[in-house]
Amino acid sequence: MTKKTSTSAPLIVGLTGGIGSGKSTVAKAFIALGIQVVDADYASRAVVEPGMPALKAIEAHFGTKLMLPDGCLDRPALRQIIFSDKVQKSWLESLLHPLIRDWILSQLELALASSPYVILESPLLFEADQHLLVSEVLLVDVSVELQLTRAMTRDSNTKEQIQSIINAQMSRLDRLGKADLVFDNSLPENTIPARVQDLHQQFLVKAVKQ
Repeated sequence: MTKKTSTSAPLIVGLTGGIGSGKSTVAKAFIALGIQVVDADYASRAVVEPGMPALKAIEAHFGTKLMLPDGCLDRPALRQIIFSDKVQKSWLESLLHPLIRDWILSQLELALASSPYVILESPLLFEADQHLLVSEVLLVDVSVELQLTRAMTRDSNTKEQIQSIINAQMSRLDRLGKADLVFDNSLPENTIPARVQDLHQQFLVKAVKQ
């Protein structure tokens, strides 16, 4: 279980799940209810946009092979490197995680000004210690087999490519052990809005009590 940050702190719900789990679909259901969602994946892109210091550091470290003609980062190529080389993965995380954390904190503050509670959507909520920023964790959970099927269909990647990403992420068992709430996303997609509505009502009550 996650440790609550403070009984008087705003309610921030960490939304996480492995690749292909459908966490973005669940996040959209919360957005449809008027809840602000801060996307850590967007943060990871924002801090490496052209002109940002992190992008210059990546180019200096890996060389121009990761740079696209328009000056942007070739993210798929970088992903292939870090998911196959733990040393390079560690180097990149030490560079980006503090920058991503700062971006997330600023966005959470803005979001809380217009939302009774806020969702922090992050695939690396535990790995990047972003769970320390939230009040509780909602895990979107599916089987590894379903992760593979959905991610392969969505990203047009091979089974081996998706499996390497799954292997690099926290295991399903570990995520289940750390989550406060579990959203079973193996159920039909048309059940998501009603189940998110139930969670929404729970979070509204908790937000008042925070």
